[in-house]
Amino acid sequence: MTRRLIMSMLTGATLLASTLLGVGPAAAAEVPAEFGSDWHDPVTAAPPVTAPGTPSCRVTLAEAQFRDFTPYRGRYTPPHGCGDSWSKVVLRLDGKVKGRQYDRLGHVSVGGVEIFRTSTPQPSPDGIEWSVEKDVTRYSDTLRTGQDVEMLIGNVVDDTFTGIIDVKVTLTFHTGRPATVPDRILTLDDGALTTPRNSERIVAEVYATGSGGGCEEYWYLSVPDTAPYSCQAADGPNREVQIRVDGQLAGIAAPFPHVWTGGWSNPFLWYVVPGPRAFDVKPIEYDLTPFAGILNDGRPHRVEVSVAGLPEGRPGWSAPVNILVWQDEGRAHVSGALTAHRDGGLANSSTYTPGSEEHRVDTRSAHRLTVAGYVDTSHGRVRTTVRRSLAHDSVHRWTDGETTDALDATWRDDESVTVDDRRARPARTTRTNRTYTMDGTTTLGTDDRLRTVLTLGDRAALDVTRDGRRTFWSRLEDTYAGDATWTVNVPRDQRHAVGTSRERYRLYGSEGCYDRELATAQGVLTEDRSRC
Repeated sequence: MTRRLIMSMLTGATLLASTLLGVGPAAAAEVPAEFGSDWHDPVTAAPPVTAPGTPSCRVTLAEAQFRDFTPYRGRYTPPHGCGDSWSKVVLRLDGKVKGRQYDRLGHVSVGGVEIFRTSTPQPSPDGIEWSVEKDVTRYSDTLRTGQDVEMLIGNVVDDTFTGIIDVKVTLTFHTGRPATVPDRILTLDDGALTTPRNSERIVAEVYATGSGGGCEEYWYLSVPDTAPYSCQAADGPNREVQIRVDGQLAGIAAPFPHVWTGGWSNPFLWYVVPGPRAFDVKPIEYDLTPFAGILNDGRPHRVEVSVAGLPEGRPGWSAPVNILVWQDEGRAHVSGALTAHRDGGLANSSTYTPGSEEHRVDTRSAHRLTVAGYVDTSHGRVRTTVRRSLAHDSVHRWTDGETTDALDATWRDDESVTVDDRRARPARTTRTNRTYTMDGTTTLGTDDRLRTVLTLGDRAALDVTRDGRRTFWSRLEDTYAGDATWTVNVPRDQRHAVGTSRERYRLYGSEGCYDRELATAQGVLTEDRSRC
């Protein structure tokens, strides 16, 4: 059995945009010799959503059991007694499932705006429960009026896969000083966007993910067509999420290499602690403000998202788009122009080296894009320059039959946005340097024992400066390490699975420090340590 076939058996992956709620300090627990029929409920080291100590109102957004691909549809009504502007809005999902089931894709949309995307943990025979929270304050414009609600966690329930996914989603509205949020949240109308004519800042957010159990769920393992491997792509494993305005490249980004809760052939790695962002699919953001002068002419404009490197006709990617708009209250029409557009072009090299014992693909990719423009607002001319630079390096090694399969990969996504506004001179520059890493090996022995050793990293450095002086900074380091072994091709109770995992989530900077570390063994939470 090839590794790819095992992957397709174990994962039906999907996604999320949230923070899975944690637990308190781990109590001493006896670690069994191997996984049993139950394990600790899923938990992540990521921080919970903080809430202000102000009065709040809660509404139920959706409540459903998912057995198939029938979406839940309902009606959202704004809360009574908490006004229509809030200091924070928190979405919470409470879920439970038992039996046997893949990880499944889910989303929640309100008025056509996707506000939450999630994948599910894989259950134990005895059942698990989990809770997820997400700060959705930025969608306040959508939430001020009654809207249609749609939620779907596509699922299959039959004699083999018995897990019915039971969820409830609520919104909690906190009163107090209203948060600074976009004035409008727009969606595309058949790929077309019409902005308010007084838009002075425009940001697109794209929930881009490869999923679905096919090759694009493991896009980072794709090889050129000349190499003997189960997932091929003419241009190799490099993927780039691009956004265009009227056919012109407006933004580039590296997709995050999500590993879902059945990923890398080994669900025993993820039963308790998922990999980074497996339960928190963050949208890619593109600052489209340099194009505002073009978009503000009152006519519809074509906005398209595509994935460079994706073989033509291959399914697996999903990329819903929301458009966030800030408006100029003092002017009915904000004019402007695009003043610079420099596309360095996508440079991609993916080289296959055959071997008698081991095959190898070396990939190196890079792309730079600079766009600049201005808008003439009621408070003067505002110039915005966006620079983005992507780099991808990976080495993929495997043996015949894919009984050994290894990847060592790094992705870098560096961005700077400079805004020159006479109201706040000198100009402000926001720099974000993102680095994603993946280093893992799966080995299938002659005794059908499959072992996966894997480390993952999600790192980001954010710096805001004015005239060279730093006014704000933060650092994120979310790292995961796991090692799990089980016997394939046998009934569940004969797998004799063992596995350890560890996650440390560090977030520190101008506003303080958060540092939490979790560790597990054979499904037992053995460590829960906070350092800040």
